[in-house]
Amino acid sequence: MRKLIASLVLVGAAFALAAPHSARAQNAEALVSVDFLKPEVALDLAQAALQVCRDAGYQVAIAVVDRSGLPQVMLRDRFAGAHTVDTAVRKAWTAVSFRTSTLELNTLVAESPVMAGLPDITNALVLGGGVPITAAGTLVGGIGISGAPGADLDDECAREAIAKFQGFLDF
Repeated sequence: MRKLIASLVLVGAAFALAAPHSARAQNAEALVSVDFLKPEVALDLAQAALQVCRDAGYQVAIAVVDRSGLPQVMLRDRFAGAHTVDTAVRKAWTAVSFRTSTLELNTLVAESPVMAGLPDITNALVLGGGVPITAAGTLVGGIGISGAPGADLDDECAREAIAKFQGFLDF
């Protein structure tokens, strides 16, 4: 009888250990994992962008958004215009939403009738200065810059700041 009880306990333990594993295996097919920037990295990236723009003589606002387009960091230099805050957030949101820089989107809107309605999408802003942020080829966020004396210059600042972190992000 003791052998039978011991055998049943062992069989029960085997099922108990196997059940969570098989449940995890099922969940692996039903769930998706995504990567996000840590807030500290988003802040470091925004501060690097602020310095790049300052070095070029620009007073700007910088927004870093997560891969969902939600703001993580917002910095505004002391003389950046009031409009630059919302503009930077919208540029970053647009870059993430369309997985394309806003400078490229601006060109696509101008050249393609299919893309002509894109500026009518709520929150979309197709002025240069919004750039997606990737880590090892995966979208992890976006940066938007507003306030340089030209959208192409906002774009340059964003790209230069990302370039400073790309090796770290690509691990």
